[in-house]
Amino acid sequence: MKKIAVITSGGDSPGMNAAVRGAVRAAIGRGTEVIGFLHGYRGIMGNEVVPLTSKAVGGIISYGGTVLRTARSKEFMTHEGRQQAMEVLRENEVEGLVVIGGDGSLTGARTLFDEYGFPVMGVPGSIDNDISGTDFSIGFDTAVNTALEAIDKIRDTAYSHERVFVIEVMGRRNGFIALDVSLAAGAEAVLIPEVPYSLLEICDNLRAMRQKGKRSSIIVVAEGAARASDIKDFIQKSTGFEARYLVLGHMQRGGSPTAFDRVLALRLGAFAANRLLSGFKGEMAGVDGSKLVSHPLSYVLSTERSIDPEKLLLVEVMAQ
Repeated sequence: MKKIAVITSGGDSPGMNAAVRGAVRAAIGRGTEVIGFLHGYRGIMGNEVVPLTSKAVGGIISYGGTVLRTARSKEFMTHEGRQQAMEVLRENEVEGLVVIGGDGSLTGARTLFDEYGFPVMGVPGSIDNDISGTDFSIGFDTAVNTALEAIDKIRDTAYSHERVFVIEVMGRRNGFIALDVSLAAGAEAVLIPEVPYSLLEICDNLRAMRQKGKRSSIIVVAEGAARASDIKDFIQKSTGFEARYLVLGHMQRGGSPTAFDRVLALRLGAFAANRLLSGFKGEMAGVDGSKLVSHPLSYVLSTERSIDPEKLLLVEVMAQ
């Protein structure tokens, strides 16, 4: 391939820039020209082209967000929109596309591959860590550490005022962030969408902890499981304990990526570009342990990652 393109699409995640850098420099190292399109698939349809030279991606490894910007596009979901995107790719003599993003972005890549046979390679970029075919997606580690830093600070004031704090983290459909940050923060309970929970049982446990001398508690809830404000109200009314809540929200998407996410993103970006230039297409780059792997997008998008039940049990054991 003489020229490939790179886009970031969907929700941003810390480390996307490192993935762009990895893909660009790996391709350039093999003599391939690289361009980018701003604003994901919308930018392809609008021909928002930017050159991606080695110099252009210098220094971006530590940036949060994405220098290529991102957007969601309803137009690309239509046949007419995808046809327009293909015309733009052909006009720019693009022979392959690296797509960095979550399941929606990867679905778009698969559609281009299925409908037009266009060579695509996906890179998992999502703070939710809910993408199959990889142990970690870009941005998850940073999001967990961002939430952990906030909870550590809340723990101090919870202890000082002898309060229960309910912390809401991101995760509409899954509890990967909630579960890992609960373990790291030593939370007394975690509520996630995948597992039924009993607020009455949680209240009983809080009372039992008070009787043992524990005067403050942290409860982590994934946004898809319940609203933190509702949980706070229920606990306060049922136990009489003073309670507060905090919604961390989109701060979990921002900030400089951790060393783990930077290295992961560089490896996945470079691997995806090299894989594409070696003739493979319709796949997503991933990591299995420390090993780089690649799976068909059809497999990635037809399977779901599941919560580790041992981690969930460990939260309960550590709260005793």
